[in-house]
Amino acid sequence: MQLDKMDLGIHDFFTYPPVGEDDYAYMFQTAQVRSMETQMLTRTALLDMANASDFTSAAGSLSGTEYTLPSGAGAAELETMLRQRRSAVRRLFEDLMLDERIVEIFRNRNDYANLRLVLRRVLTDKPVGADYSAEGNAPPELLAQAFEEQNYAILPEHVQAAIDQATLAYYQNKSVRQIDFAIDRAEAAYGLERARTVDGNVFLVNLFRIQVDLTNLRTMLRVKSLGADPRDALLEGGFVEMDRLRQGFDLPYEALGALFFATPYHHIVESGAGYLAANGSFLVVEQQCDDYLLGYLRQTMQIASGPQPVIAFFLAKEHEIRTVRLILTAKKNQLDTKLILDRIA
Repeated sequence: MQLDKMDLGIHDFFTYPPVGEDDYAYMFQTAQVRSMETQMLTRTALLDMANASDFTSAAGSLSGTEYTLPSGAGAAELETMLRQRRSAVRRLFEDLMLDERIVEIFRNRNDYANLRLVLRRVLTDKPVGADYSAEGNAPPELLAQAFEEQNYAILPEHVQAAIDQATLAYYQNKSVRQIDFAIDRAEAAYGLERARTVDGNVFLVNLFRIQVDLTNLRTMLRVKSLGADPRDALLEGGFVEMDRLRQGFDLPYEALGALFFATPYHHIVESGAGYLAANGSFLVVEQQCDDYLLGYLRQTMQIASGPQPVIAFFLAKEHEIRTVRLILTAKKNQLDTKLILDRIA
């Protein structure tokens, strides 16, 4: 009997799960992003930035690219430029994507980010505010109105459900961390649910399942490091069995690599846990998680035409923008070059 690709387990692939089939409706879109990929910053360019002597030198190495900063620019100008680049790539993604359901799925990320922010404020008796992203599906003014009037019925049903879950989680022990866990769970569940409604959804579902796994690995290490309560910290829907992750809470760092040896995430856990134990830092696990996800996105090179290369370019471009921000912010704050390299290398 052939295994349903939607039911793949952690042992059904070696390094990366499948990326799906070609869709020749996307021939123009695929050709466009293939061309734009050649203009992205190279690894060498990023390492040159990281090894630069100071912020000015690091920023100067970007001259001639879309990230060029004016002479004398500071943190405010940097953030403005990066936000503009991020908005531009998001608009491009929405223009290229033929399936509006996929656009809606990725815009949901901003809805949940807005929701996380407003719940943190309201549940800790702070003003609702108005500084919310306008790049989601729910208008920010609608979100603010719902909380100011306590009229949540004007919001989409999945947002209402997330509000209920996060509020109940917070009042268990009045921990803001529980708001984050609840929103993470709601976002992951809704993302997977919506991804399964998309035609040719193998890539999108596998992408979200990988993201669930990587979030769980980071959470496992953070909870262990903080000695925090692991209950409700993990997300459902990934490839890794929940029992394996729960077992990781109780094992010493040096035993975690063996626990995940039969999974594609063995190196992430082994190197990330080792660095955490030696340095008390999550830099390497974050870097390894990024590398694994980018590796999966690169598998879309085997697709001649389809939404997969467009999604992969979009996410890789967002990662590039975050990396530029990370390096330049670190240089602005005079952080040690080794720390920067540990995070991006």
